[in-house]
Amino acid sequence: MARWRAVLGLVTGAFLALSGVAHTLLGGKAMREEMAKAAVPADLAAGLNAGWVWGGVAMFAFAAIVVGGFLQVLKGRAIPLAPIRWISAAYIVFGGWAIATTSELFFLIFLIPGVLLAVASAGTHDRT
Repeated sequence: MARWRAVLGLVTGAFLALSGVAHTLLGGKAMREEMAKAAVPADLAAGLNAGWVWGGVAMFAFAAIVVGGFLQVLKGRAIPLAPIRWISAAYIVFGGWAIATTSELFFLIFLIPGVLLAVASAGTHDRT
């Protein structure tokens, strides 16, 4: 794998980690405030909050897989790229679906990293 792809993957993985933290802390706070304004029942708000936090945890876990993988590549080790490609596909599909159904370009925050991971994990120099 070309070194630039591994660096691109590492940088994108770091972005995913920051996004996961921001999603949970900043986005979660904003969501809870909006639910309070809308007088969402407490049990529903708690369930939605739990799902929101899980989304941030999952994003951070994806980031750990990506960063860990590309760190190994930068050390010259061949790794299976399939997990990173699945993460890439998930971000692309979700981002594309979210943009298509909401017309909100905010969801490029998922689509663009997905495409960058696809580029970073392209090629055949792995153990998939």
